[in-house]
Amino acid sequence: MNLADYKGVWVFAEQRDGEVQKVALELLGSGREIADKLGAELTAVLLGDKIENQAKELLAYGADKVICIEDKKLARYSTEAYTKEICDLINDRKPEIVFIGATYIGRDLGPRVAARISTGLTADCTGLDIQEGTGHLLMTRPAFGGNLMATIICTDHRPQMSTVRPGVFDKLERDEARIDAAKIEKLSASLTEKEMRVKLLEVVKEVKELVDISEAEVLVSGGRGMGSKENFTILQELADVLGGTVAGSRAAIDNGWIDHALQVGQTGKTVRPRIYVACGISGAIQHLAGMQDSDFIIAVNKDSGAPIMQAADVGLVGDLNKIVPELTAQVKAMRTA
Repeated sequence: MNLADYKGVWVFAEQRDGEVQKVALELLGSGREIADKLGAELTAVLLGDKIENQAKELLAYGADKVICIEDKKLARYSTEAYTKEICDLINDRKPEIVFIGATYIGRDLGPRVAARISTGLTADCTGLDIQEGTGHLLMTRPAFGGNLMATIICTDHRPQMSTVRPGVFDKLERDEARIDAAKIEKLSASLTEKEMRVKLLEVVKEVKELVDISEAEVLVSGGRGMGSKENFTILQELADVLGGTVAGSRAAIDNGWIDHALQVGQTGKTVRPRIYVACGISGAIQHLAGMQDSDFIIAVNKDSGAPIMQAADVGLVGDLNKIVPELTAQVKAMRTA
């Protein structure tokens, strides 16, 4: 393999129901920085049906170019179809770097593509950079249960591939001036009906009354120290007066106190709210990895030496069952005044 033949940074632009997902825009923000360091072109790869308008949005959010493959067979995600189309593109165009969001779709697609084109894949990355001198991609992710951060490089194979957790990077400001139809390359799908061994017959969606915590401006989060599911009612009361959402650590999820969709941390979601209130959470590195970039952190814990206190802007030491209701009362009083 001649590594010099591989050039450019690619972002797989995940779409669902014809709408590009936020993680794709976040990846364009990080991909823009990486591409600029390499002096390379940033390309978004978009697969779907009737998605030209979405391709224009990818240009507005930082892509230099969009490769758009439109076909009815690609309207909904299929492992088989998407893998073939992307692998054919990679083998033909030879990108140096490929980023994929670490969503349910990305975690299915990334390993399949990497295995088929015989390259490595670093999963669930939380940091990306370029190594000075070599130009290798530095891919950082939690390792050993989140107890340390490992930086991984792929020196002998191309493209360098990684899946990146949603919410880790910021998307760029939308720039209408970047939109240029000439920068959208439209291709036809190469996959035939005979090659599709699996067909999607029906999609059944389950409706849950849950807020996406990665989008929340204010989060009130509970951990093992809450003691029970019933005690989460005081967190809900505080979240209500703050206009926020309740979330939790892995311990709260493992105990069945709240839904898994509300988990913050390495095995949950990465969040960046304006205000993060951590109640009864010790602050293990797995949890900190998911919320340490919050704008303002308030920690309520009976242990003044808990790791969460080091990450907090304000630490309140004491019984959360007394402190949290008092916080709620004071916020109500301020708003009334």
